[in-house]
Amino acid sequence: MLYWEAERPELGAVHHLMVLCFHLQHPALYSPEGLEEAKRLLIAFVRAGASPEAVRRDAARAVDSGRRSYSITARPDAEGRYARPAAWQMTTADVIAGGIGQYTTQVEAWARAICDTLSESGNL
Repeated sequence: MLYWEAERPELGAVHHLMVLCFHLQHPALYSPEGLEEAKRLLIAFVRAGASPEAVRRDAARAVDSGRRSYSITARPDAEGRYARPAAWQMTTADVIAGGIGQYTTQVEAWARAICDTLSESGNL
């Protein structure tokens, strides 16, 4: 997917969702606090329709590493995990199967599917 974004820069319009979706499906990449922040971002993007620019502007102070009191990425003693199992409706394989021509649409659908799955499983 990163290759597609490099090959066709206009596909970078959904880069924020692609990275967020991948990490949300691999919660141990986050710290517990980072996972909570990621879920908040997902809600902002999917349910509130926020743009990456608006989110960056609104969250700049809160996520500034010089001000933030927690790590976003996992540490050996602190990995993010969901309270309940989540049965993913869509994964990277589904995005890729749609091909480069459907990439933007597929990534947006992936983000909605993750939001739905997390909500239905009680993890959101």
